[in-house]
Amino acid sequence: MKLPKVEKREKKIAWVVSSVLGAAIVVTALLTLWNKPLFDECMLLAVVVTIFPAAVLDYVDYRWKRSMNEHLPDLFRSVVEAQQTGMTLPQALEEASGRSYGPLTTELKKMVAHMSWGISFEKAFQSLGRRVDTALVRRTVPLIIEASRSGGRVERVFDPMGRFVETTLMLEKERKIQTRPYVAIIYVAFFVFLFTVVLLFRIFFTQTVDFPFMGFTALTPEATRRIFFHMSAIQAFFGGLVAGKMGEGTVGAGLKHCVILLVCGYLTLKFLA
Repeated sequence: MKLPKVEKREKKIAWVVSSVLGAAIVVTALLTLWNKPLFDECMLLAVVVTIFPAAVLDYVDYRWKRSMNEHLPDLFRSVVEAQQTGMTLPQALEEASGRSYGPLTTELKKMVAHMSWGISFEKAFQSLGRRVDTALVRRTVPLIIEASRSGGRVERVFDPMGRFVETTLMLEKERKIQTRPYVAIIYVAFFVFLFTVVLLFRIFFTQTVDFPFMGFTALTPEATRRIFFHMSAIQAFFGGLVAGKMGEGTVGAGLKHCVILLVCGYLTLKFLA
C-alpha cells in the first residue's frame, strides 16, 4: 500500500478546520443544551471532532516516516553495490531510483531529477533531507555530504551508514517492545475503571434515591452518572496522551489513543451503565 506524505501545512489546516468545527459544536451546545443531559455528550463530540483529523494525519505521517527509515539501509546497500561496479555516485543514485523503496522511491527520483537539471549532489541531497525530515535522515545527510566534500570513495560512508541506520531501527523496535506493556496497562486500567463503574451502577446506584440526610442531599443516579462520565473522559484523554508518549515518543501520537478511549468510555457508560 502506497503511503501518502502529510505536509506540515496540511496538518495546520486540519487543526484549524477541526478546531472551528469543535468550537461551533461547543457554542451550539452552550446556547441550546445547557443543563440538559445531551450537553456533556456534545462536549465529548466537540473534543473528538477536534482531535480526530489530527490523529489520523499524525498516524499516516508516522507510518510514512517509519517506512522511509526502514528503506534507508536498502538504499545505501544499493548505492554501495552500484559504486563497486564502477558507477559514479549520481549514476548509482539514478540506478537505485529505478528500484522499489516504498515512499522513499518518490523522493529519490526527485533528487535524481534535480541533479539532472544541473543541481549539485550536495544541494539535491540537502533538499531530500528537508523533504523527508525524519530523525535518521537529519543525522545521515550531513555525514554523507561531508564525506562527498572530502572526496575519496563515498561508498565507504554509505556502507557503515546503512549499518548505523539498521542498528538504530533495531534499538527503536526493542524500545517499543519494552514500552508496549506500559501502554497496555493504561488500556487495562481504563477498562477496569469502566467495568467497576458499570458494576456500581447495576448493583448500587440504580437503587439510590434523592433524600435528605443530616443536612445533605444524596446524589441522584443521573448526577452520579454525569460525574463518572466526566471522570472517564478526563482519564481517557490524558491516558491516551501518556500512552502515545510512552509508546511512540510523542504526545501527538497519543491522539489516536485518546479517540479510542473516549469512544469506548462513552459507549460503555451510554449503553451498559
